[in-house]
Amino acid sequence: MRPILVFDLDGTLVDTATDLVATLNVVLEQEGLATVRYEDARAMVGHGARVLIERGLAANNVTRDTATIDRLFDTYIAYYAAHIADTSRPFDGVIAALDHFAAEGWLLAVCTNKLEGLSMLLLDELGLSDRFAAICGADTFAARKPDPLALNETIRRAGGDPRRAVMIGDSKTDIDTAKAAGIPVVAVDFGYTPVPVTELGPDVVISHFDELKGAVAGLAVHA
Repeated sequence: MRPILVFDLDGTLVDTATDLVATLNVVLEQEGLATVRYEDARAMVGHGARVLIERGLAANNVTRDTATIDRLFDTYIAYYAAHIADTSRPFDGVIAALDHFAAEGWLLAVCTNKLEGLSMLLLDELGLSDRFAAICGADTFAARKPDPLALNETIRRAGGDPRRAVMIGDSKTDIDTAKAAGIPVVAVDFGYTPVPVTELGPDVVISHFDELKGAVAGLAVHA
């Protein structure tokens, strides 16, 4: 089996925060609440739409019952799907890095806590989906990150070798998932975590995708 790189999506491969926050603010406005400044809301991103909505409500010092959260979630997903790539773009160096590892014989996959359908839609809109042997989301398997099942099953679905796998992510969730699966993890420091990734114990931290080749080589995982 071939070696594999498994990427988180939001905050790792693609800078999606502007579209995620814009959608949150549409939902809040429809609920008669104040919008959240992008600078404040960026750190709220990364745990799925439901958590983002709850954090947006908390920023307004209000709560809503489960039925209302469900309604707001449905509104959020419908609007976001229609605006999923208005401003979202791959981070600098992503395309070149994917090209390099594909040329070296690596499989590429995505393991995200974004819904699978939205993940596919986003990567389709950006012309990236064909690069990945598997694109797996929060609803693909019986568990989601940080449960290692999500990562292990993504590797299995992609046809990769778990003994020659590397996870790339931007958050505690990604790092904890990789550690639980016994897989080395590279953390990017430009993502959406409120806690600096340097404090979360990844194997390597990079600040640009140009550094990924050296980071993976340093982990002694080779094609």
